[in-house]
Amino acid sequence: MKDTPPPAEAPSPAPGRRHLLIGATALAAAGAGLYSFLHAQGPALGAAESRFWTLELPQPDGATLRTAAFRGKPLLLNFWATWCPPCIKELPEIDRFHTAMRPQGWGVIGLAVDAPTPVRNFLARQPLGFPVALAGLEGTEMSRELGNTQGALPFTVLFDAGGRIVQRKLGETHRAELQAWAAALHR
Repeated sequence: MKDTPPPAEAPSPAPGRRHLLIGATALAAAGAGLYSFLHAQGPALGAAESRFWTLELPQPDGATLRTAAFRGKPLLLNFWATWCPPCIKELPEIDRFHTAMRPQGWGVIGLAVDAPTPVRNFLARQPLGFPVALAGLEGTEMSRELGNTQGALPFTVLFDAGGRIVQRKLGETHRAELQAWAAALHR
């Protein structure tokens, strides 16, 4: 019987090419793992968002409002002032939104870009059910950091339960608009 030569083997890739293939495969696996981790964690908070969650601001009654206390639930943040007519017009709408959404775990904060005395006088005439803090003139810079490029009022920001900004609006809001934001957040 004749010896038949063994079947020809496929040429193996050159060592450099083999290492490249192994490296590419490892990189793809690592990338998939990183994607899975980031997707499970959600997007990272931006610097302004992170700073917001560390604020401690005075309230008109002398108490301190700690934004960290609102972390872990949706939060509507409104920058306003007593000298701003659209701000004053929208505050009752925001208060009604607060009343409707508080049982569902929502938070609402009003940050007054104003002096303490006018804010106290305003709240004595028109009490609000949600917490108000005194941001003073620094509130303008804070609102800019959160996306208010014009530095104007009113300015409203919606944070999701993870602390990320999901909506912003410069100008007067309306209850129907706020409810639409809430509905979109729960989809």
